[in-house]
Order: sequence, then structure tokens, then C-alpha cells
Amino acid sequence: MEKKLITPISDDVRQSLKAGEEVLITGTIYTGRDAAHKLLVEAIDQKQALPFDINQQVIFYVGPTPAKPHQVIGACGPTSAYRMDKYSPKLMAKGLKVMIGKGPRNEAFRQSLLNEKAVYLLAIGGLGAKLSQTVKESKTIAYEHLGTEAIRALKVVDFPAIVAIDSQGNSIL
Repeated sequence: MEKKLITPISDDVRQSLKAGEEVLITGTIYTGRDAAHKLLVEAIDQKQALPFDINQQVIFYVGPTPAKPHQVIGACGPTSAYRMDKYSPKLMAKGLKVMIGKGPRNEAFRQSLLNEKAVYLLAIGGLGAKLSQTVKESKTIAYEHLGTEAIRALKVVDFPAIVAIDSQGNSIL
């Protein structure tokens, strides 16, 4: 049975998640891949404001395909998460607590995740069309010049994921 999560996900709820647990997320999640992560980290390094409040938020590593007529968004399958490993520790230190992608993460990421009591969720690759059906609204909010890699705010209902690494460091990877 899936655990229902509402964003932003509270500390208590996030820290109660266990590796291997299936979750359904409802609320706002943000998109971002490596190009957007690089710009976010550069903003942090330059002490600039981020384009959205990252505290307690969820980032989904995705570059959705263009929407067809009468669609909110095109297919939105997860991107390989390892490409965000070098950026994620700084974002977690600024308050990011939930990341969604596919595949394993490096040891530095895992240590930062444990230190920040954050979680890493898996979205199933190959299900981009199905995942797009959970997206009810999509709005580009930053770095529009990155095209499909721009940061978007997605309003989702029952977005499915699996807890890959929980806040205590337990992992299914």
C-alpha cells in the first residue's frame, strides 16, 4: 500500500519514510536537471536569491518532452540522477529535502543525504507517458533559455515513486 505525501513534505513525514516504501505525491514538485542544478549552485555561490524557495521542496530530475495539443505536459520520465551528485549537497544544505530520479548515487551524495536527513526517491524509467498523467499544471519558473531543462513548477496528483534511500541512509540500491 502506497503512502500518500503532500508537498511540501514535513520533517516528520519525510523522516518516517523507509527504503523500499511506495509513495504517491500530491502538490507542487519542481523540475531540474544538471544544467539547472549548475545555475542554482552558481547562484548559491554568488549569494544570489534562488528562483524559488527550495526549503523543504521536492525536485524531480526530468526534462519533459513538449506537450501535444490539449496536454499539460509531454512525457516526463526520470533522468539519471548521478549527473546531479556534484550539485545536490549544496542544494540540500540550503533546504532541499526530496529528490526524484533514477539510478544510483555516489558516496558524497549519500553522506549529504544522511547529514541533511533528506530522501532520494526513484521514479520508474520508461513510464514517462504514464507519469505525465499525474501532472495537472506545468509552469516554467526559471531558466527558460534551457528549454526542456528549465525549472518548472508541476502540480501533481498521486505521482508514484519509491523510497530508494531514506533519511537514515537505508537503501534499496
